[in-house]
Amino acid sequence: MTPDDVRAIALALPEVTEGDHHGRRAFRLGTRILATQWTDTALNVLVDESTARAVEGGACSLLWWGTTLSGVRIDLATATPGLVADLLEEAWDRRAPAQLRRPEPPGGS
Repeated sequence: MTPDDVRAIALALPEVTEGDHHGRRAFRLGTRILATQWTDTALNVLVDESTARAVEGGACSLLWWGTTLSGVRIDLATATPGLVADLLEEAWDRRAPAQLRRPEPPGGS
């Protein structure tokens, strides 16, 4: 996965914008950061602790902000597009206001 691949996936999510965050490419929903392109081969995605722990290993390592688990760092050299898309959507979903969220299909997910 390249930074351009990540950009295409992130910007396909409703109302996500791209901007700078301390010299790095970041993807936001409103003012809330969903992910930061840390390097060309590393993407930090802000997901909840249960999601982070569930995907830890392989292409994902835990992302710590001090003593707080804040998400995952994805190794883009080994990640699949599906993994990146799923985690970006998870980050989007936890920050999206109710009017933007997609309705659940009838009968649940």
